[in-house]
Formats: sequence, C-alpha cells, structure tokens
Amino acid sequence: MPRYKIVLEYDGTPFCGWQRQADRMSVQQALEESIYRFSGEKAVTQASGRTDAGVHALGQVVHFDLASARDPFRVREALNYHLKPNPAAVLDCFQVDESFEARFSALARHYEYRILNRRAPAALERNHVWHVPAPLDADRMHEAAQLILGRHDFTTFRSAECQANSPIRTLDHFAVRRERDHVVITASARSFLHHQVRSMVGSLKRVGEGKWSPADFRAALDAADRRRCGPMAPSAGLYFVRVDYPATDASQDPSP
Repeated sequence: MPRYKIVLEYDGTPFCGWQRQADRMSVQQALEESIYRFSGEKAVTQASGRTDAGVHALGQVVHFDLASARDPFRVREALNYHLKPNPAAVLDCFQVDESFEARFSALARHYEYRILNRRAPAALERNHVWHVPAPLDADRMHEAAQLILGRHDFTTFRSAECQANSPIRTLDHFAVRRERDHVVITASARSFLHHQVRSMVGSLKRVGEGKWSPADFRAALDAADRRRCGPMAPSAGLYFVRVDYPATDASQDPSP
C-alpha cells in the first residue's frame, strides 16, 4: 500500500488536540474524514507527536497509507479542499517508503512558545500567545534555561498523566529571547514528556518575574518532584514547529 507523508499546519484553538476523542473534534478526526471524502478509504493517520487542546502546529508531520497510488500534489489539493472550514492546511505531501513512520523515524522535535509581554492584552494574537502583563527578564530566563540542558530526570516538568515509560529525556536546545513585546522560548529534543514544554515555560516565568533565581529553576529540576514545578503555561502560546528525520529520507521538508 502506498504510504504518504504530509506536513500539516493548524490552529489548535477549536480542536481538542491531535488525538481522536468521542465527544469533540480533533485534528486527527478532521484529517481522516478529509481522506475518506476524497478517497473513500478509512485511513488511520499517525502523527510525529500528539498536541494537546489549543496547541498549534507549523509543521506537524503525519503519515497514512492508501490502497492505490495517487499523485502527491493531487492528494495535498484534495485534502485541503475537504479540510475546509477547519483551520488546518496541508503544506506538502510526499509518497514515501513503507518503512517511514512519522513518530518512530523522527530524530528531533522542535517547539516554540510565545509570550506577549506588555500591559495591553492581545487583540490580533488572542488564543495564540500567553499574555503576561508584568515585565519579564528574558536574559535571566535564558540563563536559567541553559542550566537544564542535557540528559536529566524531568519528573518535575512531567504531567501526572504522562504515559512515558521513563522520565529521563535529553534536552538538546532550550533558549529564550525577546522580540519587542514578545518573549520567545524554543525547545528541541528527540522526544518530550507530556506537558514538559509548558511546565518548563511556566517555571521560567517565575525566573523572569524575579520570584526564582536561575539556581532555583535548576533546583526544581533536581528535586524530581512535580510539586516543585511552577504553574503550567497555557496551551495557547505553544507551537509544534517542525520534525527532523534522517537525511536518507528524500522527502525531508527543508522549510524551517
């Protein structure tokens, strides 16, 4: 059966997250229904990573199989037609080898978190940023972020509902920068625990406010205790940016 890899962008605001649920529309359900409308096939989609309700994606990668080969351009166009009016779009589509798996072939996943840091609330970016009116020290937050790079037990920043077998993860990149009224936090790793990025961001906010020192942030990690985590950042500011795959994957999307 031909396998297809798509790169998907979506506004997570109206969705209950990536994974199908019985009572609310998910990104997975919207996509699978769109596949059925143009192909008549009940394909099962697999994403590179699950996103929670309200989380957005700039480059989510998904694969699925169809019974017969179709032109990838036509698949992309058909999916975008049938996805309407859902706020989701297929940016690209490739036919790939059957050994490719969106989740298990991934080498790294990249996230971005956006904080609107000004007194005035969001108008144009409502549901797409975390509005924090109190001034944040982005340089201090970046200093703290560097203290938890590498391989650690991330229990403190792990959801109680996380189903991962181990809390051990390797954080390859974690950085904070200011862009005028925005504080932008970027994180990269091969895989993340459930709610890990939002939990780390929520605790970094305490550093930015001056309530924690960078050393306090590292101490929270070392405690390996969920009770030491700061309040979790809301989902609205989180974006799944892109996924890296082996260079041998000829369908690697080169866009950032």
